[in-house]
Amino acid sequence: MGITKTDLFTERQNQLATVAKGLAHPARIAIIDHLLQSKSCINSDLVGELGLAQATISQHLRELKELGIIKGTVEGVSMCYCIDHERWLAIKKDFTLFFESFQMDSDPNCC
Repeated sequence: MGITKTDLFTERQNQLATVAKGLAHPARIAIIDHLLQSKSCINSDLVGELGLAQATISQHLRELKELGIIKGTVEGVSMCYCIDHERWLAIKKDFTLFFESFQMDSDPNCC
């Protein structure tokens, strides 16, 4: 069996890319924005807020949940979602370290 392309990269590189890919949709960013502002939401609230179909929102919520960015609980027949604080802080730390690895004292005319 051959190696997969992800085997060519470090675990950190693969993790950053996975999160970046998961965030790379405006609907997911809008969902996260809504959750950050409201602290939690009922799935049906997002339909009215974003103007997307319930099935589309559910698909995006599933992606965010698989990444661990959000978590959900059942409330009757509805799902209530919120940001997973621990995962959010870990992602923030990983991307902060990534972006801060750029040395500002580098030659601005390097290219």
